[in-house]
Amino acid sequence: MPANLSPEYKRAEQAYRAAREPREQLECLKEMLRTIPKHKGTEHLQADIKSRIRELTQESVGHRKAAHRGPSHAVHPDGAAQLCLIGPPGAGKSSLHARLTGWNSEFGRYHRPTRLPIPGMLPFEDISLQLVDLPPVSAEFMQPELTSILRSTDGALLVADLSAPDCTEQSALILRRLAAAKIILTERWPGQGSDPARSAVLSPDDPFSVYLPTLLLANKTDLANPEDAAVLEELLGVHFPLLATSATSGRGLAEIGPFLFSALGIVRIYTKAPGKSVDRSRPFTMRRGDTVLDVALRVHPDLARTFRFARIWGSGQFSGQQVGADHPVADTDVVELHS
Repeated sequence: MPANLSPEYKRAEQAYRAAREPREQLECLKEMLRTIPKHKGTEHLQADIKSRIRELTQESVGHRKAAHRGPSHAVHPDGAAQLCLIGPPGAGKSSLHARLTGWNSEFGRYHRPTRLPIPGMLPFEDISLQLVDLPPVSAEFMQPELTSILRSTDGALLVADLSAPDCTEQSALILRRLAAAKIILTERWPGQGSDPARSAVLSPDDPFSVYLPTLLLANKTDLANPEDAAVLEELLGVHFPLLATSATSGRGLAEIGPFLFSALGIVRIYTKAPGKSVDRSRPFTMRRGDTVLDVALRVHPDLARTFRFARIWGSGQFSGQQVGADHPVADTDVVELHS
C-alpha cells in the first residue's frame, strides 16, 4: 500500500533532516508521528519514528543524569568541520588523535580505552578541523551515544590495526554494528563529487539512514606490511579512500589534513570592509558551491537581509569585480560586502 504522505509530514521530515541538535530532532520526530497518515502502508515508518523517539529520549535522560555525575558525552562542533575516529579497542585511535591534535599527548603512550568522546583540533594551514576520539566498538559493547554523534558529524576516520590477526573481522564488525544503527559508512565525499551538500547525507527513502563519508586509516604500519591495507579493503568489500598510518613513526599523518580539506570541499573566504584592508586572521570556512549570499549570512544575518552587491578578489574575472548574491565563491577569495 502506498504511503501517501501528507504535506505536513513532509515538512516535518525535511525539518528533521536539517536538524543537528538532539532536542530539535526530537521535536521534529514528534511532529512526524503526529502528522503521518495512520494506515497499513506507513506501519513500518511509524515504528521507525517511535524507535528513534525512544532512543533520543533515553539519550536525553542519560545526558541529564551525567550532568549530575560528571562529564557529558556531548561534543559541540568546532572548527571548519567535525570528524570522528572510530575503531576497535587497541587500534591506536587515541595515539593517532594525540599525535594529530596534541591533546594530552602523554595519554597516547598508554593502552587505556577511551570512555568518553574526546575532541581535539587538527591544524591545517590557517584553519582547524575538529577530531573526536570516540569510545571503541567491540563485539561486546558499543556506547549508545556514539551513534548520535555520528549522525551529526561531517565524516568518519575508520581506524584499523593492520598488525592484528583479526583486523578484517574487527573492521567488518564495526561496519555491521553501525549499519544496524542505520549509519552506513561510504566512500563518497562531497568535495570529490558534484554534490556540495552536507557531508553526512540522509537517505532519500529512509529519513533515519545516514551515509557518512569515511577515510580508512590502516594503522600500525610500523608493525605490519603497509601493502596489506589494500588487501584489507578487498576483504571488507569496500572502497574507502585509504591512508597507511603509524602514530609511532608518523607515517601518513601529514596527509590527513590535506585530504580532509579537499574531500570535504572546504572553501576559505577572507572578508574586508569597504576602504579597509583584508582581515586574514581568521577566514570564514564555507563549502564548495556556497555563494556570496551564504558568506553574508555567516558574517551577519542583517548583512544578508540588506545585501546589495559584493566585490570579489580571486575567482572573479578581474580584481574587485562587482558580483551579485548568487555568485559562487572559491577558496581564498576576498569578499567585500555592500549593504
